[in-house]
Amino acid sequence: MTVAGQLLGALWTSPNTLCGLLAGAVGLAFGARVCWRRRDLAVVFQRMPWGAGALTLGNVILHTGVDLDIPCLTYAHRSGRGIEAPIRLADHERAHVYQYMLLGPLFLPVYLLCGGISVRNPFERAADRYARCGRGWWPGRG
Repeated sequence: MTVAGQLLGALWTSPNTLCGLLAGAVGLAFGARVCWRRRDLAVVFQRMPWGAGALTLGNVILHTGVDLDIPCLTYAHRSGRGIEAPIRLADHERAHVYQYMLLGPLFLPVYLLCGGISVRNPFERAADRYARCGRGWWPGRG
């Protein structure tokens, strides 16, 4: 992705990013920590005091753990659809950042219409694929 593409994508998804920054700011008051992860094109709030795992909103990743560079199971593995090697959580969430940068404010409604947090959701399967092999972050691409 070119720098111009990154800037346009960040601008396009800025309403989502603002929501993530607001949630992260509330988390800071309860002990969360914040850092910029250039590789992930995201502001990351770690040690978020609510939820489980990670949630991406635009160019913000909200994470309950202390490090995104941890192994996690794919949606297919967790649902019993197959045995797959663990992936890195940071790579999975980076795919969602890219998806947000393409769809901008349309991402959340489209994501929810596609099944939400579920193995049926093509956005989740694409994020797992990207985390597994470094390509194919968009649904339908491999």
